[in-house]
Amino acid sequence: MIAQRLQQIWYGGRRPGPLLRALEQVYRATYEWRSRGQADPELEGKPIIVVGNITAGGTGKTPLVMRLTELLTAAEYRVAVVSRGYGRAGRDAVRVDESTPASVGGDEPVLIARRCGVVVHVDADREAAARRAFSEGADVVIADDGLQRVSLPRRLELCVVDGARGFGNGHLMPAGPLREPVTRLASVDAVVVNGEGTPAGLPGHFIRMTLRPTEAVRLDNSQRIAANEMRDHDAFRNVTALAGTGNPQRFFGTLEALGLQPARCMPFDDHYQFREQDFADLKGTVLMTEKDAVKCQELKPPDTWFLKVEADLDPQWEQEFLALSEAIIK
Repeated sequence: MIAQRLQQIWYGGRRPGPLLRALEQVYRATYEWRSRGQADPELEGKPIIVVGNITAGGTGKTPLVMRLTELLTAAEYRVAVVSRGYGRAGRDAVRVDESTPASVGGDEPVLIARRCGVVVHVDADREAAARRAFSEGADVVIADDGLQRVSLPRRLELCVVDGARGFGNGHLMPAGPLREPVTRLASVDAVVVNGEGTPAGLPGHFIRMTLRPTEAVRLDNSQRIAANEMRDHDAFRNVTALAGTGNPQRFFGTLEALGLQPARCMPFDDHYQFREQDFADLKGTVLMTEKDAVKCQELKPPDTWFLKVEADLDPQWEQEFLALSEAIIK
């Protein structure tokens, strides 16, 4: 409930109260102090690519990380990903692969490992995770989040911005969604705008990213239906849509764009850990994001599907990214 109330303040036009404004000043002071930190000298000069954002919540970092991983893997580089692993049980460092449960590795790391076939090193100490990745022979490390982590050196920085929501009310956390001032965008190597919309404050040049639905997959992998055929398929006549992401409305909007009319849309907090009782009273087909699906494999709820999406980028920029990556790896 607290998260939903903050969303109304950040993006819904409600003004932040005196307490949030006071906490914003505390956050600003802490941010300025942390920004003077030093990078890990052992990792200086290493080919590390950071994909992050300057707002709290989902902007599309993980789909972008997966696309960049696919590009680098296709170019025959050994890629490893590092992540903090939000939403997992425990705090120990974990080497995530395709067989790791989401409860152990975190939903996003497990999704990346399964989709891309790479190892994801999960650790609150992202520098230690990067060192392990390089010690195992990685040519390049991609950090899923970490734009604000000064101690993690990087050769390339990419910042993802939600094209529809932009920077919200423009306040720093918790009065607003900003982790850093919008002026931070001037120092990153590329700004990637996810979806339609051009928020005020963007630099003159940015890259547009579109999340393209490709297919619906039954949770037990027994059936697949192309996204453009879902509207006319009997399985999706009566749908309950679930989304435990940073921006559930994006998922619900995607379903509407596909011609579906969910009987019920149920938003959950980001990284929400689903339980059996969450599915007990649901009727018809349940449709969720792929990120949520990796957390529900062990629950095996009946008649449950997830929607796969792919990140589409400008092919010319992808070639530029590969050229930049080759330069930092060599």
